[in-house]
Amino acid sequence: MTTVNSKVLEFCNFMGRLKHLPRTGWVMKDIPNCETVAGHMYRMAMLTFLLEAKDIDIQRCLKMCLVHDMAESIVGDLTPHCGVSVEDKHRQEEEAMETLIKLVPELSGEDMKSLFMEYEHQETQEAILVKDLDRFDMICQAYEYEESQNKPMALEEFFVATEGRFKHPEVKRWVEELYQKRALLMVPVANGSEDVKPLSI
Repeated sequence: MTTVNSKVLEFCNFMGRLKHLPRTGWVMKDIPNCETVAGHMYRMAMLTFLLEAKDIDIQRCLKMCLVHDMAESIVGDLTPHCGVSVEDKHRQEEEAMETLIKLVPELSGEDMKSLFMEYEHQETQEAILVKDLDRFDMICQAYEYEESQNKPMALEEFFVATEGRFKHPEVKRWVEELYQKRALLMVPVANGSEDVKPLSI
């Protein structure tokens, strides 16, 4: 009889939670059937296939996209609105990662932990680029909700939160294109009682 590797199944269970864990920012905005953490990480990972940068390890970026929010399978999607300090958030997530990497082969666990810590420290080109993808996916999602609900400017705070914070030239071009597309959605608002000014990337 084949012995069941319960640690693999346990790891699977934790990762499966991310498929059903809604992103806190959208929950707080009462977005129905909102994006999950897994959905967020998946689109980030797919975006790495579009990057043309020659001086960046794209494969490492792809893996970092899939690892950077793994800890949320245990601690949840913590935001500044959750009443948790940045230091406590990092501590909780690091402890969660330690739990998760014990469920996988040693080399895989070391790789996951290394990717997670690299992202957290934001010192390498790859980590900085993945952070750009994280922010870009967020404002893409915000725009998609505004468009689908026909509510221009409804999620403006997410655009303001990322204003001027993008660093990689390719991602900055994508952001500019998104702003241009969003401006068309905002035309009725701009022609009404509200003034709409373009955001800087």
